[in-house]
Amino acid sequence: MGDQKADDHQQRMQRKKEVVDAAIARADRDKGLLLVLTGNGKGKSSSAFGMVARALGHGLKVGVAQFIKGRGDTGEELFFADQPNVVWHVLGEGFTWDTQNLAKDQQTAQDGWQVVKAMLSDPTIGLVVLDELTYPISYRWLELETVLADLAARPPMQHVVITGRSAAKGLCDAADTVTELRDIEHAFRAGIRAQKGIDL
Repeated sequence: MGDQKADDHQQRMQRKKEVVDAAIARADRDKGLLLVLTGNGKGKSSSAFGMVARALGHGLKVGVAQFIKGRGDTGEELFFADQPNVVWHVLGEGFTWDTQNLAKDQQTAQDGWQVVKAMLSDPTIGLVVLDELTYPISYRWLELETVLADLAARPPMQHVVITGRSAAKGLCDAADTVTELRDIEHAFRAGIRAQKGIDL
């Protein structure tokens, strides 16, 4: 009985290996990827910053632009901003319910996009993270067509990761990879505030 189970397992894994090996063989080209991490679940920015660590491990230069967020004490900034090969920009002044100034929020987003355009024009930057970019697009502070055109004009091997809820359909359509994180349970709804090292 045990030998048969082991044989069945080996045959299943062999078939799986053949499928995976064939898929790897078909993937025969390189390009700069556009990834969108969206959805209501926690972990979009955390996933992007995991890619920052991965890129740095491979010797890539990384540019980070944080929209909306105006604070400078998040764990990721405290760690990554001092790393060699990281260019870090906090481009927001806080969430709209904090600023309560539409014209200022619009101008802040547009000024921030000029900073992003410089990164998207720099072929020495291998990965650009546009954290919370979906919000200025959804609020129409930035024109989706402008964002898409600037993304399309970036260096051919530059990777871009965009995070935020409710990513516009046009943004998802342009992306090579789209991941939607789903919220099942969240500690905040149970009255637990944001925790250092987990949420901040």
